[in-house]
Amino acid sequence: MIDPPVWEDAQLESDLHEAKTAFSKERLEEPLEDYLDAFDEYQSYVEEILEATVDLSQIEQVALDVLGDARLLEAFRYLAGPPISQDDLKVLAEASSLTLASLQASPELVQRLIAVVRQVLDRRRFAWVVEEREPTEAERNAAVMASAALMAASRAQTKRRTLGKETQEGLVKQALRDLGFVEVPSRKIPNISLAPEPGQFCGESMLGNRKADIVLRLWDHRAMPIECKVSNSSTNSVKRLNNDAAVKATSWKTDFGLRQVVPSAVLSGVYKLHNLKDAQERGLTIFWAHNLQALTDWIIQTKN
Repeated sequence: MIDPPVWEDAQLESDLHEAKTAFSKERLEEPLEDYLDAFDEYQSYVEEILEATVDLSQIEQVALDVLGDARLLEAFRYLAGPPISQDDLKVLAEASSLTLASLQASPELVQRLIAVVRQVLDRRRFAWVVEEREPTEAERNAAVMASAALMAASRAQTKRRTLGKETQEGLVKQALRDLGFVEVPSRKIPNISLAPEPGQFCGESMLGNRKADIVLRLWDHRAMPIECKVSNSSTNSVKRLNNDAAVKATSWKTDFGLRQVVPSAVLSGVYKLHNLKDAQERGLTIFWAHNLQALTDWIIQTKN
């Protein structure tokens, strides 16, 4: 069986430069209209909440109208400083569900939700609430604009990550199809015998006790889990590469054996050289979205 590639520092540095260049080009060409459209949408949500609650002074009186509307519930979470995720809000308010039916059935839950957000209300944006007075027009406008900006930025970042990952997975799958691989349904793979057959691949699946974005079966019968990682900063790369993909690589090699799996990652975006080297040393084979030819060339060699 042919060993997967281990790249020298010079090659990693060259790929890093190319990945950063592609990242910069993509960001600069990202449509500003998406952010502005989101800003306008969220601005209207925040204004609606302030109007319905009389500038947050009467939240209890209209709680179900606000919390029972998914649009306004999202804006309500962003009244906090920093904003509270929906999952965190459920934990803090001891809620199993935030649907309108759940809220109608539990007035106590409604009060807990209000209490949580009141406790962590952003005192800079909504100073008038803390000081128990009416806001000035300038304060109100500033609070609306700041809240809309927070929400629009969050949506843009989420959309960026989701589309980047989906695009990358799509490119990898198409490269595999071009090699003659056939996509089969996702499945649980507790042992290698349940992995796709040689020349087949599946999308997100449980390989052992960890998820892999793509799992293919090489021509020499080894399983090759591929993680698709998009990093927008060298700091963020530690989480996505070293604390996720490399940890999975170690786990898969331990669970299935060194000669049964080839844990891999297809990367794009910004990374640090020493993090790439660390991931390689821990058994992760690295390929790049801008050079999938290296991936497919190596897969072809497993036929021999």
